[in-house]
Amino acid sequence: MAVGLLGTAASGLQAFQRAISVTGNNISNANNENYSRQRVELGTRQSSFTGQGYVGNGVKIEKIERMFDQFTVDRLRETSSATSQYETYFNYSSRVSDLLGNADAGLGAGLESFFNAVQTVANDPASIPARQLLLSESGSLVSRLQNLDGQLDSMRREINGSLDSIVTEINGLTSAIADANRSVVDATSQGTGAVPNDLLDKRDGLINQLSKLVSVRTVQQDDGAVNVFVGSGQALVTRFLDSPLQVTRNEFDSSRAEIAIVSGGASAVITDNLNGGKLGALLDLRDQMLNPAQNSLGRIAVSLATQFNLQQSAGMDLDGAAGTNYFSVTTPLVASTATNTGTATVTAAFDTPNISNLTTQDYTLSFDGAVWTASRVSDSQAVSMTGSGTAADPFLFDGLSVEVTAGAAAGDRFRIRPTRSGAAGMGVLLSNPREIAAAAMAGSPAPGDNSNALLLAGLQTAQTMEGGTTSFQGAYGQLIAQLGTQTSSAKISAKAQAALLTQAKESRNRLSGVNLDEEAADLIRFQQAYQAVAKVISVADSTFQTLLSAVGR
Repeated sequence: MAVGLLGTAASGLQAFQRAISVTGNNISNANNENYSRQRVELGTRQSSFTGQGYVGNGVKIEKIERMFDQFTVDRLRETSSATSQYETYFNYSSRVSDLLGNADAGLGAGLESFFNAVQTVANDPASIPARQLLLSESGSLVSRLQNLDGQLDSMRREINGSLDSIVTEINGLTSAIADANRSVVDATSQGTGAVPNDLLDKRDGLINQLSKLVSVRTVQQDDGAVNVFVGSGQALVTRFLDSPLQVTRNEFDSSRAEIAIVSGGASAVITDNLNGGKLGALLDLRDQMLNPAQNSLGRIAVSLATQFNLQQSAGMDLDGAAGTNYFSVTTPLVASTATNTGTATVTAAFDTPNISNLTTQDYTLSFDGAVWTASRVSDSQAVSMTGSGTAADPFLFDGLSVEVTAGAAAGDRFRIRPTRSGAAGMGVLLSNPREIAAAAMAGSPAPGDNSNALLLAGLQTAQTMEGGTTSFQGAYGQLIAQLGTQTSSAKISAKAQAALLTQAKESRNRLSGVNLDEEAADLIRFQQAYQAVAKVISVADSTFQTLLSAVGR
């Protein structure tokens, strides 16, 4: 049906007015990083047939298109998540590495001063001042170990607090995403299928913020809603419903925070499945750096105390008495879980003759109804055990001696942390310098007998750790080297991911970002088109007035 010259011109006015409005909206959001540039798609209105052929009836707006590419957005989210993860990991790992690797405050200097004092006693075993110096340096070494352990514990509490804050932030974002889903679905329905571009930008912005906290995946639904998944497929958002995360406590260790997801009134721990973002970085740091570092400190403390006590007990003090233990040694931590149904108890001690086999691992001791098995917590790999678990024949593995009582039920589990409290529990037992056993165990000691003191001093370089392959200082050096490698790797990864993030942002901006020069050109173009169409209306009016004048004569 013909609409006439005025109708044709009016369609142009409406279309170009809308185009100017969209361009103005683009310009207004030029600095909004979550905004996707919009573009008016124009189409031809259905033409009318005349005797001379088809005549056009003007223009119409086909749609207002959102300049958007899902692949580009997904890449941006992935790199944002990875960048946040490595930057957070590097910041914390640097603190751990600097703390333990500090030349003055680290353990290396403390070990050197302690064994220098032992050598001073060996040089002059009858000297009370030399013996007093050794006791003083022993106390300093213990204080240094306890201080380092305390700072690692403080960092763990800091991480737990950060986990609480991050989980609260995640829950706020997932709730907002669920609300945004409802708004998008409602607006799409009201718009008879037309997508609400600004609402989609808002929702994508929320998901981008979420990806910086934890790695997520999204699945678009037919109605416009987006489902958001985390970990190994746990749903954080399903259309209009969000499943909140919560911080819980580990079943074996109340000081260890775990992350659980709440769905349908039930919660499930998903800590091991989470990765990426700040949350993944903190969990990785705790399990890959903080816990091993604290266990390593504890192992050095336990090994040093045990080996020194053995050698001290093999000598005689200045008054001819047999040497006694020099350091206190804490026992391995053993904890059960509330899910155990049996009545068995587990006790662990260090297998002194095989103390050099002690590792930095934690273990899970499990009973299947017939057989006890031990596995490493870090990788769930079983370890070889000997013995039957009785007091007379305990389980022996990795420098540990473990006893179990009767009453275990199938499925019962116990967690053994051999060295976690080793540094914190170490202490100096001697207070009288005369009790230092510098002499050999043979009759009445001569005032200058330094036989045992030399053996005590020799422990500094003795291969008493890692299965008899390294010394105390060698083991600490390995720890520092490992921490340095992890920190350096995190730094390199953070820089690489930052470069990838820049590229991903540039790719997104090329498609979805607002180019003010381009928008200014479009604004002039649409303005000129609007003015031209207005001129058509003026001509149509003039023609109509001429016709009226002719008819009126």
